[in-house]
Amino acid sequence: MAEQTPADRDEHYVVISADGHAGADIPHYRPYLESKWLDDFDAWAADYINPFEDLQGDDGSRSWDSDRRLADLEADGQVAEVLYPNTIPPFYPIGSLVAQPPPVTALDAERRWAGLQAHNRWLADFCDQAPGRRGGIFQITLHDLDASITEMRWAKDRGLFGGIVLPGAPPGGDVPQLHDPYYEPLWQACADLEIVVNHHGGSATPVMGPTGVDRVLFMLESPFYSHRAFSALVLSGVLERHPNLHLVFTEQGTAWVGDELLKLDYMVERLATSHGSRESAWGREVAETLSLKPSEYWARQCHVGSSFIRAHEVADRASAGIDRIMWGSDYPHQEGTGPYTVEALRWVFSSVPEGEVRSMLGGNAAKLYGFDLDLLQPLAQLHGPSVAQIAEPLPPGVVDREAERSPAFIGYNFDAA
Repeated sequence: MAEQTPADRDEHYVVISADGHAGADIPHYRPYLESKWLDDFDAWAADYINPFEDLQGDDGSRSWDSDRRLADLEADGQVAEVLYPNTIPPFYPIGSLVAQPPPVTALDAERRWAGLQAHNRWLADFCDQAPGRRGGIFQITLHDLDASITEMRWAKDRGLFGGIVLPGAPPGGDVPQLHDPYYEPLWQACADLEIVVNHHGGSATPVMGPTGVDRVLFMLESPFYSHRAFSALVLSGVLERHPNLHLVFTEQGTAWVGDELLKLDYMVERLATSHGSRESAWGREVAETLSLKPSEYWARQCHVGSSFIRAHEVADRASAGIDRIMWGSDYPHQEGTGPYTVEALRWVFSSVPEGEVRSMLGGNAAKLYGFDLDLLQPLAQLHGPSVAQIAEPLPPGVVDREAERSPAFIGYNFDAA
């Protein structure tokens, strides 16, 4: 590797968060609804209770105040972001990034779809306030694929380049599991329109119960249910049939990828054996539809949104693929890295080669979603961390203990003198 010049060392990283969350203040959704829903919206909004602590008080506006958001992110070293939903969309009982109770009636389902469309239209306007810096991820419904595909065409034309957020289809729910042929029109449309499919952690977990134990089990089990989407789409041949379809797994860790690929490669090999294994007796026909190993589909078509990536995940980055990892801050959530992002990046990336850091902090996200690095580089020179800054190891005891709320700092010694 050629020796860096002083000018090279002074260059700044383009930091693109692959996991931001945004949504309108509840009253601001109203102008985006058709007139026939306004009375229903007023009644729903009157009874709405905000369930999220980080959307309450002064903190809440970080989700919808464009100027404040840009100022916060720039101060934290970030120049662009991919935007998942945050606030509860109109007519929804809970946030749309977790599994929903089934609609009560056909009218309830229609109202919920109107609420998702209101969010999408608000999001398009919000992204317009920072051109080229916000990759808006829009919402669809699994209850009406024709409507969702029409919405996908609208969003593509409107400039929402973050792709779709794929709702979860947990076991026992009211929609088919993701491996079901029911979804083939959706996969075909995503492939044809070159729309990224994003699967966020938590959305595929069965509806959470009310107790503290239920909440802890939800946190423990969410990664398992989220990862099932990869197995489902590989084993059902979706990635085989649509080789240009790209799938992102966000905010569900990174270290799982290597073990999952080893397990699936082994399983498919056993399914395909001609020696009468139990696995082949149960599913040989599945293996016969696949021309690649699961790990090869991953390397070709899958990506991981590595929210607040931990040091041990960085050490094992080759298992997921350095060109597959996209760092994320999770702004404005409490567990996110802000306003200590630069310190978090020093803590986990200081020993990593510059080229790899560039890829994981922004290059991979830019390539997948279509961010313009020529547009973002001048902003990074103003706001992004320098190469030299991230290469400097983070000493113990120099970061405020408040930062411990983010898993990015696991293993860091906050108490050292």
